[in-house]
Amino acid sequence: MLKRILPLLALSLALSHGAHAAPSVQLAIIKTARVAVAEGLLVPGGSFTKQIDSNFSAFLVRHGDDMLLFDTGMGSQIDAQYRQDMPAWWRPFFKYEAPVRPARQQLDEAGLAPPGLLLLSHSHWDHAGGVPDFPAARIGVAAAELPLIQRPSRGPGGSWASQLAAPGIRWEALQFQARPHRGYAQSLDLFGDGTVVLVPMPGHTPGSMGLFVKVDSGREFFFIGDVAWTLAALRAGTPKFWAASLLVDGHAQQTLESLAQVRALMAAEPALVVVPAHDSAVQDALGYFPQWLN
Repeated sequence: MLKRILPLLALSLALSHGAHAAPSVQLAIIKTARVAVAEGLLVPGGSFTKQIDSNFSAFLVRHGDDMLLFDTGMGSQIDAQYRQDMPAWWRPFFKYEAPVRPARQQLDEAGLAPPGLLLLSHSHWDHAGGVPDFPAARIGVAAAELPLIQRPSRGPGGSWASQLAAPGIRWEALQFQARPHRGYAQSLDLFGDGTVVLVPMPGHTPGSMGLFVKVDSGREFFFIGDVAWTLAALRAGTPKFWAASLLVDGHAQQTLESLAQVRALMAAEPALVVVPAHDSAVQDALGYFPQWLN
């Protein structure tokens, strides 16, 4: 399956042509789907009779002439993927609701060429569903995530073969460098100018990673994947409802350590906009593609 693990050098060279020009960095949230869930599953102390939305989103970054997508949300083949790899007994608890508006569809409607690079915060089904919609793109994942992709599994905490097993997928194994960034001992500066930086956040999966983006206005965003599902959970220091965590968090203690690191950063830098992948309240307040966050 993993016939093409391209070296990090290829990624660096592909992005370097814009590194020395004055960047124009923009950001957009592409909401691909949603599901209503009990508030208590997402918010510590929340009601189990009140429902709130959980988003399935992709995050589009424009840096000069380059564009990349961080996560894909739900793709055009999600119905078939879900039937194949979500066991029937989990479907009442882990689902999505129609209509699904895949990121590729929304980009096409806006007249934007598909990004040549996709980065996955991690390889779970609700973050990687759109990978088949970008057959020409390189798919960057932390090197520690590759074992999950090489051995796909089914279910809510799975990396699904229906999304990730195609032999033509152009995988990029990303290696973090020993360059501290915002309290993280390692990082990967994609453009060499500090505006788009990846950091390792292991626990939910071995290769989970977060993305810092600094747009031209100076506003900074931190996309944390599934370290926590909501900002309220982050503030409370609780990553997820305990039963859900048992199913989807690969390493509970590492997840708590990654969560604590985000909380410390939030306390030190209150202007930083922290965006959990599924937090509809945070994302609603920021707005959605085709609106750009400057």
